[in-house]
Amino acid sequence: MIPAAFDYERAESADHALELLGQHGDDAKLLAGGHSLLPLMRIRLAAPALLVDIGRLSELSYVRDAGDHLAIGALTRHETLHFDDLLNQHCPVLSHTVGEIGDPQVRHRGTIGGSVAHGDPAADLPAVLVALGATLVVRGQQGERQVAAADFFKGLFETALEDTELLTEIRVPKSSGMGWSYQKFNPRAQDWAVVGVCVLVGSNGGAGNAVVTLTNMGERPIRAGAVEQALASGADLATASQEAAQGTNPPSDPLGSAEYRRGLAPVLVRRALEEAMAR
Repeated sequence: MIPAAFDYERAESADHALELLGQHGDDAKLLAGGHSLLPLMRIRLAAPALLVDIGRLSELSYVRDAGDHLAIGALTRHETLHFDDLLNQHCPVLSHTVGEIGDPQVRHRGTIGGSVAHGDPAADLPAVLVALGATLVVRGQQGERQVAAADFFKGLFETALEDTELLTEIRVPKSSGMGWSYQKFNPRAQDWAVVGVCVLVGSNGGAGNAVVTLTNMGERPIRAGAVEQALASGADLATASQEAAQGTNPPSDPLGSAEYRRGLAPVLVRRALEEAMAR
């Protein structure tokens, strides 16, 4: 299908983008890499009156060492992050996961901020950011605010971003020395994850303090609390993994039924726990 008619503006700076959003409100949408928004426009699930192109704002493309965390500009492309030395050293789970997104074309065009702001529960990055305890920096005409990743994702394609705000930075705590894994099942590289699992294990090597988050098992990234509690109580990995589907609400779609996802989640959780423990 062909998108509905729209106007186009190229933002010259982050402040210019905010000015345009302030003028047009929910009639405007931000365009970064375009891999999330444009497919929705083609099938008329999104029909903005104005596209504000922020894809050339180099001021929002960077990875910086900020002491106890890394600061990542929202317009940093996935492929850049995958090969970034700082990210590989201090947050390898995120470096690995961005390298698993889509295919090379998607990774060369897609941005971390665009993926996060889209709020797709099948996207890989939200579950990883929640597991890491990341902080998202949001800028509006009234100033800047910080939102914990666990509070940023509200529901199906719904985030804490207001129509007149711009996601500018993602701050991820340094996690070198921790065991980690991101496991997902998808039929083809360019397909969304049927189910994904992120696991982080503390530097002491014990599974009792593991953090486990799930992709595409609900309308937002989910902490697998029942798995974490079982591990904290001393359950072995296989037994704890069987609790993966507790408290979830997975969708049914052409890639898999809800029942299929509930059966798949324990398998991936066990694999992720075993890999994280082995690192």
